[in-house]
This record gives sequence, structure tokens and C-alpha cells, in this order.
Amino acid sequence: MQLLKYRSRGQAVFILEELLVKLGYKVKVSEFFGKDTDKAVRDFQLENRLVVDGLVGAKTWSKIIAKEQELFDFNDKFLSEQDLILFAEANNLELSVVKAVNQVESRGKGFLINGKPVILFEGHVFWRQLNERGINPNTLLNSDTEDVLYKKWTRKHYLGGVKEYTRLEKATSISSSSAVKEAAYSSASWGAFQIMGYHYESLGYTSIDDFVVKMYDHEREHLEAFGRFISINSFRGKKIISWLREKNWTNFAHAYNGSGYKQNKYDTKLQTAYDKFSS
Repeated sequence: MQLLKYRSRGQAVFILEELLVKLGYKVKVSEFFGKDTDKAVRDFQLENRLVVDGLVGAKTWSKIIAKEQELFDFNDKFLSEQDLILFAEANNLELSVVKAVNQVESRGKGFLINGKPVILFEGHVFWRQLNERGINPNTLLNSDTEDVLYKKWTRKHYLGGVKEYTRLEKATSISSSSAVKEAAYSSASWGAFQIMGYHYESLGYTSIDDFVVKMYDHEREHLEAFGRFISINSFRGKKIISWLREKNWTNFAHAYNGSGYKQNKYDTKLQTAYDKFSS
């Protein structure tokens, strides 16, 4: 591929921009290398540890093409219709119910562009998980760790996407202790259905590592973890899965999303999605 840079024109630019869009960058697909493409290229280079110069030469081309191939490969990790059918049958749920929950309660995709499962690291949970393992969080708290370790919930430290792995890695590197690593991995929500890692034992996984490996495997493992979660946890005297079987969207939404379900209208979103799939 030819060298491309800001203000380049031609079919190669068109191909480049198409690939960038596939990889999740916001650019206008044309035959002109404009400011939006320049920014996307520089962002890509930064995120992939390349020289950030805006020049699309051999190294940047090869990395973009490799990432596009990874995207193609990890598309095989997405839920299929058959996965949802089998889950519905195994859990005595109406298929339209499962589809509604998958649409509303999942993150849309359980995997990032780099093939890793979607996560969100929670520093306040990390604080609790350390305490549970007999580690005083205050001894690890300083100006460098305050974005991954804090006592009360806040969203101000969220970075989103692949950058949540930067936060997770930072938390695991606070100490060489295996207990700290375990606490860190237990303090992230994993996959399409945002199951917190600390549930691993109650959900029947042998270790947090076992749980994480499963989350890397396929979205059907994310769905499996969700099924285990709603089958063993209760709300208002019933297993959460019972509220789904009864299509009681209010109680299910409250149980799964907490008291903020009303503000986010999860119950009405679930009802609307169910109506669509069952019609």
C-alpha cells in the first residue's frame, strides 16, 4: 500500500477510511485524507504503540489490516440465534423474553475491538475486595492509585472501552501479591451482561481466573454467567429468573439494575422489546 498522509487523495484513502470505520473510528469515507482521518490515524497509532506522526506507511498499514482481521475473527464470538434458543429452552424461558433481555440488558457487544471482553473496573469494589482479603486499602492508597482505589462509588475515573484494561492492569500492579490481583479481577464487571467478578464462586466457577477465561471465550459464556446469576439470586422472595418467567418487568429490572431502574426506564424498555419480539 502507498504512503498516505494529511491531504492525500485517491482510492487508497477510501480503503483506509473504510477500515478505520470498521475499527470504530469516526471518519467520513471519501477519497480525501482530511482532519478527521488524520485524527483517527493518530489515535490508532497511539493506541497501538506506533509512532504518532499521522503517516500511514508500511507499519501502520500492516497494523490496521491485522486489527481488521482480528475483528473478523472475533465476530465468531458473538451470540447467534441458536445460542438464544438453547438458553431459552435450558432455562424454561420464552424466546422473546430472552431476546428482550439480550437487547436491553447487554452492552450490545460483549467484546472490544481488540477481542477482549468488555469490562468496567470499579475502584470502590476493589476497596472492599481488598478488605475482605485482610489487606488494608489505606496502605495502598496514594496520588498514583486514587483513580483505581477509592472508598465510595464515583464515575469520574471511568475511561471506558479498552482503557478500562489500563485501569485493571494498574490495580493488579499495585502489589505483587496474588491476593491483590485476585481482588482486582474480582472488582470489574465482565462481558455483555456486566457480571461482577466477585460473584465467581457463587456462580460455580472454580476461581476468578476460571471465570475470566470463560469471559474471554464467547458471548454464550457471558449469557451462561447471566443465567447462573438470575437463577441463584433472589428478589422479593423469588429467584430473579422467576420474575422473567412471569414477565414481571418491573421486579426483574429492579432486581437486576437496582433502584435506578426507573430513572433509566429499564422496565418499559424491556416491555417494548418483548412486544417487538413476540409480535
